[in-house]
Amino acid sequence: MQQVTMADVAARAGVSRALVSIVMRGVPGASPANRERVLRAAAELDYHPDQRARLLGSGRSRTLGVVHGLHEPFHGDLLEALYATVGPGPWRIALEPRGRTRSEAQAVRALLDQRVEALLLLGPALPTADLTDLAARVPVVVLARAVRSSAVAVVRTDDDAAARTAVAHLTGLGHRRIVHLHGGRAPGAAERRAGYRAAVTAAGLQPELLTGDSAVDAIATDPPDAVLAFNDETAAALMHTLRARGVAVPGDVSVVGFDDSSVAALPTVSLTTVGQDAAALARHAVEQAEARVEDTGTARREVVVAPRLVVRGSTRAR
Repeated sequence: MQQVTMADVAARAGVSRALVSIVMRGVPGASPANRERVLRAAAELDYHPDQRARLLGSGRSRTLGVVHGLHEPFHGDLLEALYATVGPGPWRIALEPRGRTRSEAQAVRALLDQRVEALLLLGPALPTADLTDLAARVPVVVLARAVRSSAVAVVRTDDDAAARTAVAHLTGLGHRRIVHLHGGRAPGAAERRAGYRAAVTAAGLQPELLTGDSAVDAIATDPPDAVLAFNDETAAALMHTLRARGVAVPGDVSVVGFDDSSVAALPTVSLTTVGQDAAALARHAVEQAEARVEDTGTARREVVVAPRLVVRGSTRAR
């Protein structure tokens, strides 16, 4: 299908190409009658200006670069929310993934080569010093990880409160032995461990923290009352293993995940989880990126979003 050009619009409207350019750029220089004629011709031909070329000519890309994890289900929810937030407005999104064979640094370099105006990093693993250095080149917004650097904007869920909420749900159901299958050095894991420890201790219970492949085997061999998993993916895998070994969920063990990703809502999973508000996280992230790019004076160092408990079929009273 041949692309409609500005010359085609000029020919249809019976005006010069220069006049079409004036109308499309929205600058003074065209009479109301000529402006209407050009816009009508553009609509009839379904003409759309090349926004990328126009932005490059102005020295702007109007692009937010996003680095995401290929194998992290909640990142898919965040990406969908980011696209919904940006919508048809002036900004566009450029995506670069990180994965087992592609590092986060490679993804960042690819976005910088595209002249993005800000970087949105979903749960990055880069050291704080590297993030600070990166923020000296381009505004950086980190999602879903606490970062101790005034140079970087942070938008995250209150992970400590999320873990406390999960423990309160489980103790309210009468569970006394609650294991935390934690996330090691993953973003948010330290805050979730702290919240878990505090809540379990406050309830007069003994904290039990496990991680790694051997942890699932230990839980299946000596089932506790309940398990708080680091994320929904981990929780779903644990449920599968427990059921395969004849341990009923939630009959023998209640399981709680984290994120409220699409995995948790699957009928075969039906996972009780502590939800992260993807829409709110995305909205705040775009707002903070815009505030830094446009220097509006409204930038904030950190935005913390409250979690919510989503109760499904993987937990029940003891």
